[in-house]
Amino acid sequence: MRKPYYGWWIVLGAILCNFASLSVGQSVVGVFTQPVTESLGWKVWQYTLGPSIAVGTGALSSVVVGQVLDTRGPRPLIFIGSIVSAVCLFLLGTQSSLIVFIPIYLIAGIGGWNLFSSFVVNSAVNKWFVRKRGWALALGSAGISLGSLITPLVLTGVVDNYGWRTGYFTLSLFVLLVVFPIGILMRRSPEDYGLLPDGVEEEQTHNLEDLPVSELSPLNRSQAIRTRSFWLLVFGFALISSGLMSVLIHAIPFSQGAGFARTTGAIGLSVNGLANLSSKAVWGFGLQRFHPRILVIIAYSISATGVLFMLIAGSYTLVSLLLVGFFLYGFGFGGTIPLSESLWARYFGRAHIGSIRGVSHPVTILGSALAPVLVGVSFDLTQTYRPAFVVIMFIFLLGAALVYSSREPSVPDLASSS
Repeated sequence: MRKPYYGWWIVLGAILCNFASLSVGQSVVGVFTQPVTESLGWKVWQYTLGPSIAVGTGALSSVVVGQVLDTRGPRPLIFIGSIVSAVCLFLLGTQSSLIVFIPIYLIAGIGGWNLFSSFVVNSAVNKWFVRKRGWALALGSAGISLGSLITPLVLTGVVDNYGWRTGYFTLSLFVLLVVFPIGILMRRSPEDYGLLPDGVEEEQTHNLEDLPVSELSPLNRSQAIRTRSFWLLVFGFALISSGLMSVLIHAIPFSQGAGFARTTGAIGLSVNGLANLSSKAVWGFGLQRFHPRILVIIAYSISATGVLFMLIAGSYTLVSLLLVGFFLYGFGFGGTIPLSESLWARYFGRAHIGSIRGVSHPVTILGSALAPVLVGVSFDLTQTYRPAFVVIMFIFLLGAALVYSSREPSVPDLASSS
């Protein structure tokens, strides 16, 4: 009798880690923005600077984190990240000064939720799956959807009824109780345990004709960064991530500024999460049949359309159209992890995927760190989110075009670049 494949436990760990990392690092920022700034007398951009610094420092630490992933796997990273995150979230609930607030977020970014983020757990998923990678990544990224669906509504209730400090304390306890035990589930690669990707039996390994070329001849880090496709993916997904995170972080303030109730913005984020979650089956199905480049164009055209609907809804205070906009934005958002991670593994192979992604990660998410701050500055100057959200629409389309223009690296590509 065939044993269940352990790789699906890795996927379960990815779901929970993705849920936790998005919840504490990104989707709750909009929930805290107004309560904290009004309570402490800060500007919007000053508050947003903290989470953005965490994103930026987390990206820089990814170079080292990627090497650890390839050599030791995700387990030690998750253990350390959960403890550091819990401590930092508790301290955020006790502070009252930017001088303290900023360093806490800096530490959280370097050694906190970045160590159990999608970057970490998806590298593990990529190593455990090849033929079923699209489905595994789509399922594992469901945690991102749940973080957008559940956390804003639940935490808005906590913050509105018990205060923002209690909100941070709640997140701290959540990370310690949920994330720390996940480290026990995680493993580096199937080969470490005498297994093969996808649960393939030894006698099936002769059937290799449908595998990507990179699986048979994987590129190392130095080879990958010399290819044109590496940089197209880096800058393409950097633009896309900047747009996605800007909308996610400023969604609730945007809704309030357009005349909607605060709870309407929280509901909108939950609708975004529902769309994100419901899209997983679509992207997983599509990845088994179409090249990810094609799906990237489709995904972010849908997200751009969603932002357009949000802007129109704000002009006429149409709640129903606002929620449709959130749904479309979230539906495209749902393809981010399965599409991007499938492309990275398809182009460069899984053998060195951690160190390759570790180098690409700082540049890729630089936009995620800077863009929300710039959106906050734009709002502080103009008292409206409209100009920034119009720019975000075009950023989605430009980023998708860059990714679409990439191609799988070949031996001639490497020879010509050396």
